[in-house]
Amino acid sequence: MTNSKNKRRPRPLPLGLKMIYEDADLLVVDKPGGLLSMATDRERERTAYFFMTDYVRKGNARSRNRIFIVHRLDRETSGVLLFAKTESAKIKLQDNWDSTRKTYLAIVQGHPAQNQGSITSYLTENAAHVVHSTMDESRGRFSQTDFRVIKRTPALTLLELNLVTGRKNQIRVHLSEKGLPIVGDKKYGPTKSGSPRLALHARKIQFVHPVTGQEMVCEAEVPPFFQNLIGNCSEINPSTERPRRS
Repeated sequence: MTNSKNKRRPRPLPLGLKMIYEDADLLVVDKPGGLLSMATDRERERTAYFFMTDYVRKGNARSRNRIFIVHRLDRETSGVLLFAKTESAKIKLQDNWDSTRKTYLAIVQGHPAQNQGSITSYLTENAAHVVHSTMDESRGRFSQTDFRVIKRTPALTLLELNLVTGRKNQIRVHLSEKGLPIVGDKKYGPTKSGSPRLALHARKIQFVHPVTGQEMVCEAEVPPFFQNLIGNCSEINPSTERPRRS
C-alpha cells in the first residue's frame, strides 16, 4: 500500500464527525456513537447524512451538491461510514458490497472459549424490531460473523470482528446469543451493563474505488472509550496512513 495522493487532511466536523477521506466521488467519515447515520421518522436533521450534505453544499441550501447513502451504522455504533458523491458511484459500491470487507472492534462481557472462530445463524426480526436467530431457514437470512480475540481481562474481552454478511444488528445478536454481550448494549445485553455507551466500533472498510478501480483501505482510530474500558489497546495494530490505495 502507498500513501493516497489526496492532500486533504482530516478535520473536525459537527457533533464529533471526523473526516477520514474525500475525493470527487467519495466521502468517508468517522461517526461518533449516538449519532444517526440517516434520518428516521422522529429525527430528520441530527444525522451524519444531514451534516455531510450541508458540508458538500458549503452551507448553501440552494446548492445542487449532494451525497448518497451507501450503507449505515447503528446509532450507538461508532466508526467508518462511507458516502458517495454521485449516484453512479453509490450504485457501483452497492452492487459490489458483497466483496467489501468490514472490520469491527467490540468489547464483550465474558470470554469466548476459542481465540478465533465463526458464528453463523439464520437471522430474523420480530414485530418489536428485535433481531434473533431462528432454526427455520425459510424465515431467516444466513449470517456469518468471524471473530478473533485481541485482548482478555478478568471480566472483558476485546474482539476483532469481520462481517461476512451484513444483516441488521448482526454482530450484537451473534455475540449476545453466544453469551458474550457487547458492553453497553441495552437492546441485546443485560439491562444494566455498567457502561453508558455501546462498545462497538467500525474500525476499517476495504473496497474497490467505484471510479478508479483501486483498492481502498479506510480506518477510524480506536476511541479513547475503549482504552478506558480495557486498558492499553496497543494490541491493535495502529494505522500509519489515512486512507491507503494499492
